[in-house]
Amino acid sequence: MAKVCVRAFVSGKVQGVWFRQSTKEQALKQGLTGYAKNLPDGRVEAFLCGDAESVESISRWLHKGPELARVDDVITEELVYEPVDGFVTG
Repeated sequence: MAKVCVRAFVSGKVQGVWFRQSTKEQALKQGLTGYAKNLPDGRVEAFLCGDAESVESISRWLHKGPELARVDDVITEELVYEPVDGFVTG
């Protein structure tokens, strides 16, 4: 299976609603690595690496997020696969 990395920028009500932790939980269930972090402009940046199908699944999930979130927009870019260890939030 092809391996990919995707960087996503999620805007809306995505900070203070468990978005990063929920993204981590969803990613780990799919065996992905990467990170999710808050940005100063109120968005969340997610970096997801792993099997293309799993990355696509979590990328779709980002459009709704956890229960308390309100996602207005998700901008994604596919990057060259570079293995990373674990999944962190920051």
